[in-house]
Amino acid sequence: MEGTPILKRLYDLGEETLNRIVEDLLSNPRFTEVLMRAMQKGIETKGRLDRNLQTMLALLNLPSRADVTRLLTKLEALQGSLVNLNLKVDRIAERQRAERRRARRAAAASRGDAGK
Repeated sequence: MEGTPILKRLYDLGEETLNRIVEDLLSNPRFTEVLMRAMQKGIETKGRLDRNLQTMLALLNLPSRADVTRLLTKLEALQGSLVNLNLKVDRIAERQRAERRRARRAAAASRGDAGK
């Protein structure tokens, strides 16, 4: 078992034993404090990394994920406005076609009455 990886050894211990070990570790205040500090440091490091990456992308004039998301939101709003505008233009065009049909019918009717 000397050369066996730790995860394999833990897996071999079985679920019950593993649960007991985890419970023992989590009940230890010193372990949980160290674990919480490590997680906090990891979160802080990720935040710094994200900020540095955004700065680097800005320097290279490349969009970040946030830039792309903002752009997509604006495009979706623009698309919605265009759809609404298209519907309004279609309604106006249909009214104009209907008015022209009525005008042609009226002109035809008046020519028909004038010929009598």
